[in-house]
Amino acid sequence: MRHALHAEWTKLRTLRSTGLLLVGMVALTVVVSAAATGAADTARCPTPERCFEDTPKLALTGVRLGQVLAVVLAVLTVSAEYGTGTILPTLTAMPRRSAVLAAKAVVVTATVMASGLVTVLLCLAVGRVLLPGGGFTAAHGYPPLSPADGPTLRAFCGTVLYLALVALLALGVAAAVRETAAALTTVFALLYLSPTFAEFVTDPRWHERLEKWTPMSAGLSVQATVAPDRQPIGPWAGLGVLAAYSAAALLLGVLVLVRGRVRA
Repeated sequence: MRHALHAEWTKLRTLRSTGLLLVGMVALTVVVSAAATGAADTARCPTPERCFEDTPKLALTGVRLGQVLAVVLAVLTVSAEYGTGTILPTLTAMPRRSAVLAAKAVVVTATVMASGLVTVLLCLAVGRVLLPGGGFTAAHGYPPLSPADGPTLRAFCGTVLYLALVALLALGVAAAVRETAAALTTVFALLYLSPTFAEFVTDPRWHERLEKWTPMSAGLSVQATVAPDRQPIGPWAGLGVLAAYSAAALLLGVLVLVRGRVRA
């Protein structure tokens, strides 16, 4: 397994696209988050003291877009090898196909989590600078964003885990379908189309059920710090839903990789 990990890490870090995608993920997330926090203020609240904006969640708004690049990175980790035919030498050198996918999963998870940690720390710093300008001050019940605050720490750590789970979901789908375009389409549909569909459901019970069981809506519930008990699903339970999607995708990917035929 150690040799498989070393091989997958070598392949990932030597790809030019890896650095570009990771830097892009960090930059896109921080820029979108900065735009959201910079545009928010207490002017639309009945009074500043009665404004219940979830500022940690607001500071992490950009994750909804930044995750796109984490998905692309994870998909290319698998599909690029099928596209170039280098999957054959990989499986020849490592006959245990499940170990190959496990090594890819470990490397991708570690890489995305490291970049995710940098991302959320930058979002935290940007939020501390920009939010007071919109009236979100300690005098109005909004202390500066700090990891010393329990709910804020949970939101930021949970977001790092969220990005890792989304990457694992994409990795599993890519291993199952083997083609870049098909994998990206499938993952983006799961992440973005399912919550969009939920918005058109008028029945309150089904709307709530869809919010509970769609991967992005459920997973991002971990960011809620204001009245989390009023959310359709709890923070960690929501992240667990996303973890279940990721586990199912990886299991399907393993089955296809182990039992499927690989062609040059």
